[in-house]
Amino acid sequence: MLYITVPDRNDSMSTITLGKKEYLIRFCYNEIGDYWNFGVYDIYENPIVAMTKIVPNFPLMHFYTYLALPDGVFGAISDTGGRIGRNSFKNGEASFVYIPNSELEG
Repeated sequence: MLYITVPDRNDSMSTITLGKKEYLIRFCYNEIGDYWNFGVYDIYENPIVAMTKIVPNFPLMHFYTYLALPDGVFGAISDTGGRIGRNSFKNGEASFVYIPNSELEG
């Protein structure tokens, strides 16, 4: 399991290497709805999956079957209930993770 730091910014894009391939990960905070969005992009900033709402304890890409996605599961782990607010990642109430499928099998 890889813990991914969510930057303390309302909109950010970071480079990450997963399975020997580089991706861009975008986190955006929606102030009106008080929730975070997440997206995966190729290295040229073309969206693979753009702006999926982050909900706790559920595989975020569960309904996507694109071959360009990393071979694993993205998710947010939290014990605080159904909402991940602006400061949830910053204050430790939630963690954003990537779990390769190889760790899930077995």
